[in-house]
Amino acid sequence: MSIKRGQILEGIVKGITHFGAFVELPSGKVGLVHISEVAEEYVEDINKYLKENQTVKVKVINVKEDGKISLSIKRAKETIRNESERKRAKDDFEAKLSKFLKDSNQKIVEYNKRFDGKRR
Repeated sequence: MSIKRGQILEGIVKGITHFGAFVELPSGKVGLVHISEVAEEYVEDINKYLKENQTVKVKVINVKEDGKISLSIKRAKETIRNESERKRAKDDFEAKLSKFLKDSNQKIVEYNKRFDGKRR
């Protein structure tokens, strides 16, 4: 499995340091989540957010030529949240369109009933 920038993957936290966490990806490769990419807010102690062997969703930020992989937990959450908002907005639009068509057809039927008798 090749790892590409922008992918969202599930991984397991294999090690925690004061500057970030090492996450093992499904391919067996290990990437680093820098402490600044763990959460939206300022993270002083990474141990309050992550534990070893915890499963996390990460977004691949960068894959360097030397094989180093940069990951982000907060960007993965943002991407997932944005995708669900887009889906919800699409569903809302389709529901509104369906209601509009139903109401419109009903108004046309009522209009035709009212004026059909007057034309004869």
